[in-house]
Amino acid sequence: MKNATEIAPADGRVGVLLVGLGAVSTTFIAGVLAIRKGIALPIGSLTQMGTIRLGKRTEGRSPTIKSFIPLASLDNLVFGGWDIFEDDCYTAAKTAGVLEPALLEQVRAELAAIKPMPAVFDQRYVKRLDGPNVKRGRNKRDLAEQVRADIRKFKADHRLDRLVLIWCGSTEIFMQESAAHADVASFDRALEENSPDIPSSMVYAYAALKEGVPYANAAPNLTADVPALLQLAAETNTPVAGKDLKTGQTLIKTIIAPGLKARLIGVNGWYSTNILGNRDGEVLDDPESFKTKEESKKSVLDYILQPDLYPELYKNLCHVVRINYYPPRGDNKEGWDNIDLVGWLGYPMQLKINFLCRDSILAAPIVLDLVLFLDLAHRAGLHGIQEWLSFYFKSPMHAKGLYPEHDLFIQLVKLKNTLRYLRGEELITHLGREYYD
Repeated sequence: MKNATEIAPADGRVGVLLVGLGAVSTTFIAGVLAIRKGIALPIGSLTQMGTIRLGKRTEGRSPTIKSFIPLASLDNLVFGGWDIFEDDCYTAAKTAGVLEPALLEQVRAELAAIKPMPAVFDQRYVKRLDGPNVKRGRNKRDLAEQVRADIRKFKADHRLDRLVLIWCGSTEIFMQESAAHADVASFDRALEENSPDIPSSMVYAYAALKEGVPYANAAPNLTADVPALLQLAAETNTPVAGKDLKTGQTLIKTIIAPGLKARLIGVNGWYSTNILGNRDGEVLDDPESFKTKEESKKSVLDYILQPDLYPELYKNLCHVVRINYYPPRGDNKEGWDNIDLVGWLGYPMQLKINFLCRDSILAAPIVLDLVLFLDLAHRAGLHGIQEWLSFYFKSPMHAKGLYPEHDLFIQLVKLKNTLRYLRGEELITHLGREYYD
């Protein structure tokens, strides 16, 4: 057993800055406010409802995670953010239509007090949206400095001790690494030159990391996972995590696919279609934004099923992903999966899944956990990619040269073992030979 990692106290006020005060962000904020008042439960939040086994099974030690590791109190979270629309969070939550009016009324005053700062926005990267509450500047360097000034002012105005920043904005168009992303010096030049290789999300990530604020990317955009921003995270000792919150259909894939592979059941085809009608659906109706999301969603099966290791079972898998924008659905998303299976002696079988879910309801507890765990990571002196938070993402960030771990159950073991490691507890391998030797 190792010595526990020194973790700074979780006391003090923590600012939660969100880019995009739409359905996900307002559902998250309203939820935390409701939980504080004791009128709702934090269902779906590992930090609030999860437990962690310590030691041997015979010891019977399974405290809650929040009593085992020092996490910031929900009472100490202070919310703010940016949006291209001027609506306060109460109005934005009503527009999103996720939460029932009766619940929103009980937290109306607190929500209405949260008004968005003007956002960094360029319609080249999100073609289906536009709004009036937008920053103007000489170049992207100027815009990044304005965001840094916003961060510092928010911290001072609210007498905050620490901050976390999460991109909850829309999916940007598909982008790939370029010379502008090679290192911090190249990135700085690209900001000065107003390079098209620097989308809005990168401006926020850069500003957060320059201020030493932990950053997470809840969308599939190319953002903090470029060499320049990882270098900056190392220089400022700042943790980063991402990308693309694992909700809805991909959550189901990361539950079902590991089970099929564990039993060595073959998969010939996996057809996935989504119906959703919220702002996210409108954005993804644009082919260039859909390409970004498609890459995130399709990579999951490749890494879980490992066709190179199991060519007879998965090499010829036909994997199709569709997203259909259907406004009447609002935030109530429907995911259909048809899975063509191959069993013993090559006999065909099928699995059909119809998941009627609420995207923002699934995303909100993830945002809460990321806020608290990134704040923990920062206080524990962890920096750079926090791979132990892969549990929450469709396209987990990972070190160069590694493949990402997508198996939900392996991800959960990794997360809990990281918490045990930080507290100096024995890591659990589930070997269990001591009970039988």
